[in-house]
Amino acid sequence: MNQTLYYGGKIITMENTVYVQAVLVEDGLIKAIGNFDNILAMADKSVKMFNLNGKTLMPAFTDAHSHFMACANSTLQAQLGECINWQEIIDNLEEFQHKNNIQKGDWIRGTGYDQNNLEEGKAPNRFILDKIFPDNPVFIQHASGHMGVYNTKALEWLKITNDTLCPEGGVMEKDENGNLTGYMEENAFIVPLKKIPMPNIEDMMYAIVKAQENYLAHGITTVQEGMFMDAMVPIYEVMLNRNLLKVDLVAFTDPQNSSIIKDKFKNHINKYNNHFKIGGDKIFLDGSPQGRTAWMRTPYKDDENYFAYPVWDDEQVYKFVYDACINNRQILAHCNGDRAAQQYISAIEKVKNETGKNLKRPVMVHAQLLGLDQISKVKNLGIIPSFFIAHIYHWGDVHIKNFGLDRASTISPAGPALKENIPFTFHQDSPVIEPDMLETVWCAVNRITKNNVKLGEEFAISAYDALKAITINSAYQYFEENEKGSIKEGKVADFVILSENPLEVNPMEIKNIKVLQTIKNDNVVWNNI
Repeated sequence: MNQTLYYGGKIITMENTVYVQAVLVEDGLIKAIGNFDNILAMADKSVKMFNLNGKTLMPAFTDAHSHFMACANSTLQAQLGECINWQEIIDNLEEFQHKNNIQKGDWIRGTGYDQNNLEEGKAPNRFILDKIFPDNPVFIQHASGHMGVYNTKALEWLKITNDTLCPEGGVMEKDENGNLTGYMEENAFIVPLKKIPMPNIEDMMYAIVKAQENYLAHGITTVQEGMFMDAMVPIYEVMLNRNLLKVDLVAFTDPQNSSIIKDKFKNHINKYNNHFKIGGDKIFLDGSPQGRTAWMRTPYKDDENYFAYPVWDDEQVYKFVYDACINNRQILAHCNGDRAAQQYISAIEKVKNETGKNLKRPVMVHAQLLGLDQISKVKNLGIIPSFFIAHIYHWGDVHIKNFGLDRASTISPAGPALKENIPFTFHQDSPVIEPDMLETVWCAVNRITKNNVKLGEEFAISAYDALKAITINSAYQYFEENEKGSIKEGKVADFVILSENPLEVNPMEIKNIKVLQTIKNDNVVWNNI
């Protein structure tokens, strides 16, 4: 029997009794909480005393949506997020090629560029990439993951020509002569991406360890694989065989292409096995607002005829939702624009009316431009909105440019959802941005853009409600609210220790709080003390 008694600091339970003086853990589970003297009297003589020394302990954070393997992959790619023009993109790719001794004919991968930050206002085309990399297939991926550029060698390897039909729900840009520029959006970019060879297995194992450490460094002990694909199967098999996971990892699969995965990992469906489980299905209904591919009910500000576009038609979305309902699977749908949100809401409503059944906690991923008029339907249908609320800071100024101040001010409407008692969650969609939960809480509380614009100040929520979105609410999203998300007797001892109390500091200082330790099942899995 192993016991630990945590005391000597601020302990936030995320339960009705917000603070307690002490927590007693036994064999990885919380045995008792309350007054220090009472808890000490319950402990064995051999109990390990863990003095917080005035620091704050609270439940570990739960990632409501990200892409774990993409985070690992990004450590093996040129990082383009800080580039301000095409030349810097080229320079970074060249430096990456030389540093990693990439040979002629091998793939060169870059990620994280954002045309909104580039002097040219758009990504370089394939011809510009060809000048520097004539003998290597190259792709660069937008920060959102929803678009990017393939150079000529990459297009040849993928057997994409001017005559190739564009996949449904995608765009293949062509110049005035009808030639592909290499720039593609949504399915046109993503479908070919799945065919590109993965890095070698040892590099991937190294990358997985690095990615996991990054989550743990941000206090996260439950992580999501937001789109588990067939190409990942051998990597996951090795990862699990080597017992590399310290976090709990929940994967969601493409309902059109998951039979191999569900057969290989049948012992992981809806239950953890070696820290890994398959939680349900994931579909994409549109793109990204900063990439101007979020499907809208009203046009983008500078083009009265442009609303972006869907990934699937209404009938196909209905089929995905119907199958999830009949088979009792959870379904997550990527919806950024309010028209995509409406497509999802309508499909769920139709399935409920036809079957008389409620879906199993359906999730609307991102829900950035969810209309205020749609929130009551979200509540009535039991949809959990998982807001990418850090967009307010990272791309809020771009949203003002794309949609106007009034519409941009309503993005990620956590405040209205809170008033309706909807159990919403927050996420970072990593690797789109770092899995920084405290920055996300700061964004929800302050709603400030990079240019210091207050974006929908009346939609701001308290630090406590923002913390609920990354703890107990996120545990609820995974059907794990009885095991995780708060400090309560019987739950697992997954904790994070912070340098300061986010409920007491100046709200503008929340993002500066440091994660000092991350604890999983009463074991310190990350330490910065």
